[in-house]
Amino acid sequence: MQADEFCFPQRNNSCKTPTQPYTEAMLIYVLLSCVSLVTVLLNLLVIISISHFRQLHNPTNLLLLSLAVADLFVGLLLMPVEIIYVEACWFLGDILCTLYYVVDYIITSASVASMVLISVDRYVAVCYPFYYSTKVTNRRVKNSVLLCWLCSILYRMLLLKDHLEQPGHSSSCLGECVVVINNLAGVVDLICTFIIPITVIIVLYMRVFVVVVATARAIKSQIAGVTAPQAVAVKKTEMKAARILGIVVVVFLFCFCPYYFPTLAGEDTSVNASFVAFEIWLTHFNSCLNPVIYAFFYPWFRKCIRLIFTLEIFKPGSSNAKVIQ
Repeated sequence: MQADEFCFPQRNNSCKTPTQPYTEAMLIYVLLSCVSLVTVLLNLLVIISISHFRQLHNPTNLLLLSLAVADLFVGLLLMPVEIIYVEACWFLGDILCTLYYVVDYIITSASVASMVLISVDRYVAVCYPFYYSTKVTNRRVKNSVLLCWLCSILYRMLLLKDHLEQPGHSSSCLGECVVVINNLAGVVDLICTFIIPITVIIVLYMRVFVVVVATARAIKSQIAGVTAPQAVAVKKTEMKAARILGIVVVVFLFCFCPYYFPTLAGEDTSVNASFVAFEIWLTHFNSCLNPVIYAFFYPWFRKCIRLIFTLEIFKPGSSNAKVIQ
């Protein structure tokens, strides 16, 4: 083989330089770059909207802000690194390789935890509306978000303890950035990052859906002489609640299931930054879909986008604008 086919030609234990057909490589670059750009743009819009407009400074939107920050880091920090190493060796060393994965897992955990907090918030708001304003305050939400990020940091550092103590011990040759999660750690991660969160989200959203449907039917039965348009409106309310619930659960399962296939099969999970892993990009793609699911369903977000793109937010007093009617 020629010397330029290796990451470190002067070293005997060098990896081969990753290569792909030119057309395929260009398609990958364009596709992944677009995903990264859209992820950053959408989450940045959510962050600017909630941070700028005072009317949006409430507990629910603080949780959306936490989710958007985590997802912004995915598009701004994690995706570009993986794009760069589509056809390149890892020259940043074992320590930065390990730190990259630690940051990756921390951000992913914080994003999932934020989704769980959002489901809890919606559950309390719908099922216990009279207690919501006293039980769910800005201060408690801020503390919950801080605890969520601290727990994500601690949890991931424990999960990757071996890699932090011995950076690069999973790499088989120089020039690759690989982290191998053994099956036991993978099972723990499967339970803590996938099974428990998805169970909580499904249970709470199912409860929310049941309450919404029951309330809609109660209102329908109490209105004398319900006309056809009113019945249709009630039906639309029920269907919208079901649609949002279905999207939340299906997207989460679709994006995270492939990553846990090796664990479910009783195998170790190997993640390589120098290789375009479909399952890793799928979990990161969830960060692009989150602002669509949790923000685009809110009319205020569409109004905020209009105010941002028309530069209305730079006018004096724009932070006091009524974006919620």
